[in-house]
Amino acid sequence: MTQAKRFTLMLSGEDVLGLEADQPIRSAPLNGLPHERFLLGEKVPAAPILLLGQSNLTVNPDEIIACLQPVHLHATRDHLVLMSQNQVDLSLEESAKLLKVALPFIEEDFQGPVLLQGQYYWFIVAGPFASLASHSIDQAYGRNIDWWMPRDTHEDGVAKTWRKLQNEIQMLWHIDPVNEIREQRSVPMINSIWISGIGKLNDVHAPEFLKQVKNIYGEHPLLTGLSKFLNIAHQKELPLSNLSDLASSFGWFNHPESIWPRLKQALVDKVLDEVMIIDFPKGETRERTFTVRDLQKKSLIFWRTAKELSWREIIQP
Repeated sequence: MTQAKRFTLMLSGEDVLGLEADQPIRSAPLNGLPHERFLLGEKVPAAPILLLGQSNLTVNPDEIIACLQPVHLHATRDHLVLMSQNQVDLSLEESAKLLKVALPFIEEDFQGPVLLQGQYYWFIVAGPFASLASHSIDQAYGRNIDWWMPRDTHEDGVAKTWRKLQNEIQMLWHIDPVNEIREQRSVPMINSIWISGIGKLNDVHAPEFLKQVKNIYGEHPLLTGLSKFLNIAHQKELPLSNLSDLASSFGWFNHPESIWPRLKQALVDKVLDEVMIIDFPKGETRERTFTVRDLQKKSLIFWRTAKELSWREIIQP
């Protein structure tokens, strides 16, 4: 039997914080966003995957890696809110200068050297911080950080040690010339450091279907590392021509509504037989397959011209 020409499109999921009437209130947030858990497994070892994607380093699959990121914490009347990375306008030069100031403290407490310094991500062997429960900026931004700060798991006092290091770096950066200049430019100061993604490559459990795709498409840095880990070709954007490459492929985009018309046209042109959409209503994985026939709204009035489903109708819970 001929295998269907399928493109799988994943949408980003949001946290379910236990605030719905039919959901239990949790004492701590789940590890990772629904799509992060779907792609990487329940332990969400994002740091080694990100490191793999941003370097040519050979990553020891049994070594626990942590991701450090310079961030801005916005002070409200009674709590601090983490801003997303695309809100802080951090340059590579600024990132390097801030790391240089903090580096002796980081390497002393982590008991090892920084493995890689990027513009938004720094990587280090987690060492004494390996047991911390942490959350990505994608998961924690825009919210009161008290709920999202790293927590101890099976070893007491690790989170306290992290907070001490975090406070030391905050004080260093508060008086740093980088932030004096940023303040003059009226852009957010880089006033704290964030840790997340702690884990090892051997804890990555990608979904089985993803291991079989021919191409991975999307902008997120996780996809760059995941494609290298799975040895699958990766491009940030869909191809402009040769749409046959879309068959047996996977995509995850910041704005999926912008690529939907092209996927829909690929169905009409029979380049694709079906598009599977994976999303996460209420945090649960949902998979739905659309063929060209499924693009039309169902109507009981047979003489009316069929209307196409809108993107909003397709993604509704």
